Amino acid sequence: MTLPFAPQNGPASLEALRHSVSHIMADAVLRLFPEGKVAIGPSIENGFYYDFDLPRPLTEEDLPLIEEKMKEILTEAGEFVRTTSTREEALTRLEAAGQPYKVELLADIPEGEEISWYDHGTWADLCEGPHVEKATDIRGAAFTLTHAAGAYWRGDASRPMLQRIYGTAWWNRKDQKKYLAYLEEVKLRDHRRIGREQDLFSLHSDFGAGLVFWHPKLGHVRRKLEQWWWDLHEARGYWPVYTPHVAGEPVFRQSGHLQNYADMIWAPMDVDGRPHRVKPMNCPGHLAIFNSRRHSYRDLPRRFAELGTVYRYEPSGTLHGMLRVRGFTQDDAHIFCTPAQLEDELMGVLSLVDTILTTFGYTYTAYLATRPEKSLGTDEIWQHAIDSLVAAAGKRDLPLEDDPGGGVFYGPKIDFKLRDALGREWQGPTVQVDFNLPERFDIQYNDADNELKRPVMVHRAIFGSLERFVGGLIEHFAGWFPLWVCPMPCAVLPITDAEEEAAADLTRRLHEAGYRTVLKTDGPLRKRVRDSEMEKIPYMIVLGGREVEEGNINLRIHGVKEQKTMSEAEFFAYLAEKRDSKSIEY
Repeated sequence: MTLPFAPQNGPASLEALRHSVSHIMADAVLRLFPEGKVAIGPSIENGFYYDFDLPRPLTEEDLPLIEEKMKEILTEAGEFVRTTSTREEALTRLEAAGQPYKVELLADIPEGEEISWYDHGTWADLCEGPHVEKATDIRGAAFTLTHAAGAYWRGDASRPMLQRIYGTAWWNRKDQKKYLAYLEEVKLRDHRRIGREQDLFSLHSDFGAGLVFWHPKLGHVRRKLEQWWWDLHEARGYWPVYTPHVAGEPVFRQSGHLQNYADMIWAPMDVDGRPHRVKPMNCPGHLAIFNSRRHSYRDLPRRFAELGTVYRYEPSGTLHGMLRVRGFTQDDAHIFCTPAQLEDELMGVLSLVDTILTTFGYTYTAYLATRPEKSLGTDEIWQHAIDSLVAAAGKRDLPLEDDPGGGVFYGPKIDFKLRDALGREWQGPTVQVDFNLPERFDIQYNDADNELKRPVMVHRAIFGSLERFVGGLIEHFAGWFPLWVCPMPCAVLPITDAEEEAAADLTRRLHEAGYRTVLKTDGPLRKRVRDSEMEKIPYMIVLGGREVEEGNINLRIHGVKEQKTMSEAEFFAYLAEKRDSKSIEY
């Protein structure tokens, strides 16, 4: 995460500071809850956390008490001393302390690897480090506990639910203050909060967890995105396809999804005595369409695109508004091409990725994920795919960061991580080369030599899912959508009753021009301006007697201090330019 400021250094790294503060926090928690069990407590980006198994759930009131106990411990603690022990000594020590989670962590340390402890004089922990030299280094630093949350032990929903306490630590209070202000801005942009306030979406437990209901205003945003998406794809030679939401279970066994991703696929349903599944992926449907007829090399490449809704089981503890759901619409597309065509096809995809991300003002980093230990295909095929990805990126002047072994078992890929307005990094588009499914589904084409060949399959998703992408847009723009997707861009505000007829006529003409507009006549002008701002309407058109007489408007634009006076014709042209250019500025 790129912060809006550069933190100052101290006597040790921020990682060492935060790791050390997490140990002080664990010491404090165990003093307040002597029967507590400790698990993992690392430093993380911009902070730290520690997991605990405690006799009761923590409340907001507990965090200040823990902080006070931490300050007390810092007056007693001394140097952070590193010692080592044998595995047997460590096991005896942890079992005597009644710490089963640490016993499990000990078992994960490879044979022959050194087993180290860090002791700050009042508590010791099985730990690799790093740490500050002494507790007095921490006394001048600034730390605070931010919140507590549930976390399954080792991320496994079948294991115990622990309580995770998060905190942050900095070498000075100025940096801490900046960071806490940054967190407040993150809270203000939370898509769940804005979604409630602006009536954008909802979730209903009666229908099932992780299933999003798009309300009218956000439905408008989605519709505009879908129309633009289709325009971009049809211009690039993609054909729209539509596939069923349900398929017989053998399809997903043939694709390998049932064997490799069984925990995410919803339970089977009986249809005419045969097990069926709701689809977790769109790929098998696109393969079925390709395989429904014979293909010549002259037919290739074939590009299929679908906004297809899929369903995957996500553990309840991981669900998060629109960002982590169980039912979502993927902007899925698959390209079937010859090996010789692969590089050009990848270049086209990378161009499309850039167009979509930069339109919304995102910057991004691309990662080349190469062959993992467990994989399919020959070295020759893998190298050709990697060379094609690298060459395509090179021709696009796209730098690639290395992600060794990060590819999927069926082929290498380029993953994109995008940064939003707050500098936060999000998982973005992915472009994958697949050798597995063409083999599993035995897809072929007749080559120029009249021999049957296996086409290369490219998977790519740019939005990823509409739910996650739009949830991210809400936070990226703090709910102030760009004009071209904004659900209600204009409000017309007559100053007196005498201007209402002209205001109603302007409202109608704006709506006919494609700009949803609300006419606000109730209450004082100041209140109507404030209400429009609260509703995140970026353009407020104020009409008084002079404006009506002269055919002008007084325009108030969100984020612009100075009001503008212009003719109605100029305003319509101004809106058209902003809409047609897909500007993210008002």
